[in-house]
Amino acid sequence: MKRIWLLFSQAVTVFVAAYFVVATLQPDWLGRGSATRSSAGISLLEAPASTGSAQPAAGSFSAAARTASPAVVSINTSKAVRHPRSNDPWFQFFFGDQSSQTQAGLGSGVIVSPDGYILTNNHVVEGADEIEVTLTDSRRARARVIGTDPDTDLAILKIELDKLPVIVLGNSDTLAVGDQVLAIGNPFGVGQTVTSGIVSALGRTQLGINTFENFIQTDAAINPGNSGGALVDVNGNLMGINTAIYSRSGGSMGIGFAIPVSTARQVLDGIVKDGQVTRGWIGVEPNELSPELAETFGVKATEGVIITGVLQDGPAAQAGMRPGDVIVRVDGKNVGHVSELLTAVAGLKPGTPAPFNVQRGDKMVELSINPGLRPRPQRNVRQ
Repeated sequence: MKRIWLLFSQAVTVFVAAYFVVATLQPDWLGRGSATRSSAGISLLEAPASTGSAQPAAGSFSAAARTASPAVVSINTSKAVRHPRSNDPWFQFFFGDQSSQTQAGLGSGVIVSPDGYILTNNHVVEGADEIEVTLTDSRRARARVIGTDPDTDLAILKIELDKLPVIVLGNSDTLAVGDQVLAIGNPFGVGQTVTSGIVSALGRTQLGINTFENFIQTDAAINPGNSGGALVDVNGNLMGINTAIYSRSGGSMGIGFAIPVSTARQVLDGIVKDGQVTRGWIGVEPNELSPELAETFGVKATEGVIITGVLQDGPAAQAGMRPGDVIVRVDGKNVGHVSELLTAVAGLKPGTPAPFNVQRGDKMVELSINPGLRPRPQRNVRQ
């Protein structure tokens, strides 16, 4: 009996000693906080010091902002502007020599590659003589334009810096109305700013902003200077490039538009690989189908896009398309508006025939059209 009691007391002594050592040196092993004393000398239990970054509070977007923000840059541009009559001797006689003035511009961009490629809006850098990019770590670099695509209002820049932060490209096709998103940019030049909102609508077209429109609409605040910045999801993945707002005051009114990253990726790949974006073209003049046009051309279609002009010897003319035809489907995709037809045709591969379902009068006709390469648009000035 004495031996059993001796073994028991030794075991208890060893356990208490071990517990004391662990509680003193590694309290987190016991699921407890470390003990501290208040100014009143009262022992308090506090959470152990974090070994990494603090966990965001419930509902916080700090993790997404922390992930995406370093890859969003500020873009400053400058270009020389001369009076259109500055070389006129009579103008110089009355007004003197009007030397050129420097016009500054402001926007944002997103680093999408460790090689220094940056996505931004075409209207941010259009006509600029100099482009300077500023990173969140205060590094600055001159940027050169690799290529532009006015049809989607996108541009690709490149900078030469090491150890660049790069954003993760998401899948904008998975977005749904109501999803939470963040807009990151440099509004009014105040510095990088993060705003939050939701996806208000998808597939916005017929806004008259770009030739090819498929905008993500969001109520996240977007202001002048945000153009070219990032629209990201709650994981910090890039979902779109902020490009425009609807506003009566010049500031945010809760209606902003972003170009989906799916479109931006196509433009990026085309410009970096081929130096240009390759799109299909068939040589027609499309119009929205209206009762007046339907009556004029004697067609009984109620949906689709009516063709009011066909370019002689163009791809559509060679396939037998005529004025008055109503295109209802392109390569298996329904088209109900001009913008949808433009997008569908642009997505065709030049040189590869595609089926077009056309209503002619009261009959349905299928034409096989071999699209050509869409001509590059003339340079325009965006106000």
